[in-house]
Amino acid sequence: MSRVMALIILLIPVLLSSYGIKLMRDMVFGILLFPFPYLWLQFISGILLFLSGLGFVAGFILYKDRKHNKVQDRFKK
Repeated sequence: MSRVMALIILLIPVLLSSYGIKLMRDMVFGILLFPFPYLWLQFISGILLFLSGLGFVAGFILYKDRKHNKVQDRFKK
């Protein structure tokens, strides 16, 4: 049951990160989506979504590896 909950918790940031990639790709091709008035604002929102999703997943993996003592000495607390 805990693995299912972990998967659900990780699924949300992954989806947000993939939407961020879509926003950045649409900006490169000049496709302006509804809530954004400018292309540069759409690109910055995409970067923020992508980096926040990536950071959450990376932090989750680091926390899990610290718990099982599988990290280098410089990452230990």
